[in-house]
Amino acid sequence: MTATTSAQSLSPLSTELRAAALAALERLGATVPEAAEDAGIAVHSPLSGERIATVRRDGAEETRAAVGQAAEAFTTWRSVPAPARGHVIKRFGELLAEHKADLAELVTIEAGKITSEALGEVQEMIDICDYALGLSRSISGRTVPSERPGHRLMETWHPLGVVGVISAFNFPVAVWSWNTAVALVCGDTVVWKPSEKTLLSAIGSAALLDRALVEAGYPSEISRLVLGELEAGEALVADERVALLSATGSERMGAAVAPVVAGRMGRYLLELGGNNAAVITPSADLDLTTRGVVFSAAGTAGQRCTTLRRLIVHSSIVDDVVARLVRAYEGLPIGDPRTDGTLVGPLVDAGSAERMARSLAEARADGGEVLVGGGEVTVDGAPEATYVAPAIVRMPAQTAVVRRETFAPVLYVMTYDELDEAIALHNDVPQGLSSSIFTLDAREAERFLSEAGSDCGIANVNIGTSGAEIGGAFGGEKSTGGGRESGSDAWKQYMRRATNTINYSTELPLAQGVNFG
Repeated sequence: MTATTSAQSLSPLSTELRAAALAALERLGATVPEAAEDAGIAVHSPLSGERIATVRRDGAEETRAAVGQAAEAFTTWRSVPAPARGHVIKRFGELLAEHKADLAELVTIEAGKITSEALGEVQEMIDICDYALGLSRSISGRTVPSERPGHRLMETWHPLGVVGVISAFNFPVAVWSWNTAVALVCGDTVVWKPSEKTLLSAIGSAALLDRALVEAGYPSEISRLVLGELEAGEALVADERVALLSATGSERMGAAVAPVVAGRMGRYLLELGGNNAAVITPSADLDLTTRGVVFSAAGTAGQRCTTLRRLIVHSSIVDDVVARLVRAYEGLPIGDPRTDGTLVGPLVDAGSAERMARSLAEARADGGEVLVGGGEVTVDGAPEATYVAPAIVRMPAQTAVVRRETFAPVLYVMTYDELDEAIALHNDVPQGLSSSIFTLDAREAERFLSEAGSDCGIANVNIGTSGAEIGGAFGGEKSTGGGRESGSDAWKQYMRRATNTINYSTELPLAQGVNFG
């Protein structure tokens, strides 16, 4: 990768970050299509707040060309036996394990995650490759009884086509891998438009998959990468050759994507906002609860779709719970995410801090009290970066600002007296992604998990709202979009189902006793 962003114009920290990113990309074998500063997409690092590279900008034409290449590759890839497709993903997983530290370094530089979380994100990629490898030998249909003698009725599953993936900055590589590993094993091809905030991580990831494909003798066109902004995303959404569009982002983005894809009779898989809550009951283990809440609410600087944003605490213990959380928040190490011991890194950009400040102001106007945090934090050597202290706000009620997701570390605390009241408060938001209850009462736990309990796609007991494993299907209800990715039977979204009836008799009886003789 050659420099087009002038090293002389960078601060010492940005110079260091740029050099580290270039070195990691070189080790990954990635070729970066750079562009002039006035023509390409600026890549900023939230660690410094400054531009560290400028990457080629793909538009609608380039996106349609990538879809065309993937569509052409699909005609041969769909006929490759699934176990052979699985071996490509196995090799991809091996390469990810070999370059885990390199890719995690790019995630930290571009997304601002602490090293442990960045390494964890790459581990998710490795884990989904393991899952997809097993899936490649277990994709199955079923045989059902036929009412007609001498007939067999069965279901079979077939590759769907081109899968478009639009990913967000907060999980710049893992969510793509969830979709891609499963889609490729299912026989689909993939076109990926990553967030314009995390292009270097995407380029590094795509380079490893390209290598796995080429080593196995398959064309790299099976998986295409588009480095674009809104125009590229809109082209991918609108292209009729994209059989399934998987998009991760805001509720507003999903509301724009869904009607376009539905209008062309395509499929969509949406992972949108998550205004997640936890209910804390009188029987809860408060030491365990405190640890679970702090990670879920402050981890990744509050920039996860599964971040804990609402805490619903029984009135008899709320003062104790709040005191514990405030002490924990006051001791949170905030700073450079590469430094050992740091637990809270930067927000992705200044706009995130502005939205956080507006939400806190609105909460105060609604009668809320900010108990800790909420202000910006200065980190030595990074005056242009945006670091904030995670905030806890005591709210008298679930007002409009509480019902709206703010993608920053703001935790609203409310109280309840009866469990039904807590569940009603929990469910009274538009979003429905992740949820938790902390309790040692089996009846309370089962009530929360029942059909009359949490209305979210993920419901946990005695763990926080963040940290899903790849073995379970990931996704949510209501304005979260209804999609499911990763494990369980999420693979079915990437395939088409065919119902087959086979007559092995010498007769031709009709179903339902119809006589057409």
